[in-house]
Amino acid sequence: MTEPVRATLAAVAKLAGVSPSTASLAFNGSGPVAEATRERVRQAALELGYDGPDPRARSLRRGRSGIIGVVLEEALREAFRDPMNLAMLDGIADVTGAAGNSLLLLTESAGPGSALVDAPIDAAVLFGCSPVVDDKVRIVQKRGIPVVAIEGRPLPGVVDVGLDSREATRALAAHLHDLGHRRVALVTLELDRDRHRGVLNPARIDRATSFTALERIRGAQEVYPSIGGVATLGSTIDEGRLAGHALLDPGAGEAAERPTAIIAQSDLLAAGVIRAAHELGLDVPGDLSVVGFDGVRVDDPLVPELTTMVQPGLEKGRAAGRALVDLLAGREARSVAFTSAFRRGATTARAR
Repeated sequence: MTEPVRATLAAVAKLAGVSPSTASLAFNGSGPVAEATRERVRQAALELGYDGPDPRARSLRRGRSGIIGVVLEEALREAFRDPMNLAMLDGIADVTGAAGNSLLLLTESAGPGSALVDAPIDAAVLFGCSPVVDDKVRIVQKRGIPVVAIEGRPLPGVVDVGLDSREATRALAAHLHDLGHRRVALVTLELDRDRHRGVLNPARIDRATSFTALERIRGAQEVYPSIGGVATLGSTIDEGRLAGHALLDPGAGEAAERPTAIIAQSDLLAAGVIRAAHELGLDVPGDLSVVGFDGVRVDDPLVPELTTMVQPGLEKGRAAGRALVDLLAGREARSVAFTSAFRRGATTARAR
């Protein structure tokens, strides 16, 4: 069975009684074309079943696909549960879409192989809260295409959209210290390529490859030099709950040794810690103070307004989008850095 012949722009122009260039301008909604002419072209396209210029041919003419790859480490079902990921994606799409680009979401892991090797993309943006982002940067740079990293480790040839993770976490730790807390623990984002939960100790920190998680650890250490805790598999409420039980469950140690405060490296992790505290009969903030990071809305009736650092996720995404557009146009793009704002919520109180 033969494939149906695809209608062409030339055929549409002939049927509408206009030149191919006029038909192109009319079909794409650009240029000085009379409305009556535009309508004739639309009707001709409808009659012939013409859906628009062949994207493959357009890509060949331009030498580009018109696609920007957005690299996420989690499965999409997990990535889309994190409001911070959604805010950054919205910001990227706002800018790149207006410039005529589409986004291709790529889910990557620490395993062998990478879609980045041959994905049909003109540029890539990497979310830096990942233990393997440096590996992905090397893959993209080998292809010679522009790359932007959000909260990535500063690397040559990479435009970075940064955040004051270290300074912001130090401010959270100082807040807890001012409230009299001395037994404080961390619940971190995913730390390294090994992908396993575990006790946070100096050896684990030395092996860590996630720049964002490390920066937030360093900030806490400036106030609590010997701070320990638990490393998770990422920013989810379930992971925070597991970490909370590991730190707070009576079976994990004597009650007198339990932390009186926990610094969670995301609001979703903080919400999970609070849920674990409730399940163990602990009052927040009476028995346990909890701070988060991000400033996102957490839809959980057990979680009051968090004490947290509010970061500008949407603006970070827009900054990444602007950098990508500039790079694709052959213009210089500079790294930028954003700051977080402290928000006192209902999850911290003076240590008992």
